[in-house]
Amino acid sequence: MSVFGSLSSGLHSLQPDAFGVDPSGERLARIRRSPHFKDGVFQNPGGEARIRPSGSTLEFAKVFFDKDERPRRSPKGTIPVHPTTLADIAKPPVTGLRLTWMGHSSVLAEIDGHRVLFDPVWGERCSPFPFAGPKRLHPVPLPLAALGPVDVVVISHDHYDHLDMPTIKALAGTDTLFAVPLGVGAHLEHWGVSADRLRELDWHEATKVGGLTLTATPARHFCGRGLRNTQHTLWASWVVEGEAHRVYHSGDTGYFDGFKEIGAEHGPFDATMIQIGAYSDFWPDIHMTPEEGMRAHLDLQGGPSAGLMLPIHWATFNLATHAWAEPGEGTIAAARAQGTRIALPRPGEPFEPTGEGVPVEPWWRTAAAAPSGGWPAAELVTEVAIKTTSEGAARAQEDAADAEASKDAAGSEGEGSGEPETVPAG
Repeated sequence: MSVFGSLSSGLHSLQPDAFGVDPSGERLARIRRSPHFKDGVFQNPGGEARIRPSGSTLEFAKVFFDKDERPRRSPKGTIPVHPTTLADIAKPPVTGLRLTWMGHSSVLAEIDGHRVLFDPVWGERCSPFPFAGPKRLHPVPLPLAALGPVDVVVISHDHYDHLDMPTIKALAGTDTLFAVPLGVGAHLEHWGVSADRLRELDWHEATKVGGLTLTATPARHFCGRGLRNTQHTLWASWVVEGEAHRVYHSGDTGYFDGFKEIGAEHGPFDATMIQIGAYSDFWPDIHMTPEEGMRAHLDLQGGPSAGLMLPIHWATFNLATHAWAEPGEGTIAAARAQGTRIALPRPGEPFEPTGEGVPVEPWWRTAAAAPSGGWPAAELVTEVAIKTTSEGAARAQEDAADAEASKDAAGSEGEGSGEPETVPAG
């Protein structure tokens, strides 16, 4: 072995276990057969996406370390986390659908008697190292062990703020199944999840778990965990359909026309969970602003709908240069402009999207630094942007029933055939 070969082998042995492993063997062969894999990498819908800050490094550093704006990127007070208990989620939801946002992109969805956990991150940092990297801004609402049994864990992609090794290792000791994009299963197997518990899907492929159908759908993002990003793991959004309800989780994505196609094939949805945080002009192609997230929601619903939008991917970690409260405020403004229902739960606060009592208060204002002009009037939140009437809930159920009837008539039901995020740590 050459000196360089010995050095490479030595560095490989020192890399953190959290880096995971690259796909190999039949898994790699399957990746290479994917219609979305070309020239050695997975391809984004809509063409190449910018995944690193555009412009000069100096320009980005000036923005990131600006002494006036930097304090606004974190809360100034304590984030009001809902004191979730097992009792909150032990009783079945009255409507058959309940969502509990745990912070960032982690959501427990209880749908038609089944429990789905999206992008669970219970770790203190979204980083391969326990001593460096973006640190959690609020505690997890409840311990992972107190969550109770989960039927399936759904992972959108392998970035640290969506795929957390300590969380996966803890869940590996349960009997839950894992639905992941193509290639991501290599990480999970490396961390102790047996191959027979993995459902590894390419875009437009589906799998059934109990009475649920889970479909991996396109997203506009990228992948990678280690020092060498091979782009050999896929990223995805997800559709989960039960007997009476269906939901959508965006994962991380930039805005693209494919939302309309996903909505036409799988929608409308009782609820969409849409990424609206960690956006920046420095990487406009891979994360959405609140306005873009609302546009995606409407595309998925085929227009105005009683199905509501839950904003995700914000408030828990500092991953961009915008103010900490900006994604929440932007979502309210976008909802008001479109007359669309949204939910604004505190981390850990369960709610039923098709029922009454959907949380609508801008809870973050008690913890955030107020903008120079003060906060907008509260009535803008409660009167126009949020529609929680029984009429709206009834329309959501009617839309779902009509869509189901149309799909039955068409016979469409069936099973279908890097680097960490580019933001400074801390």
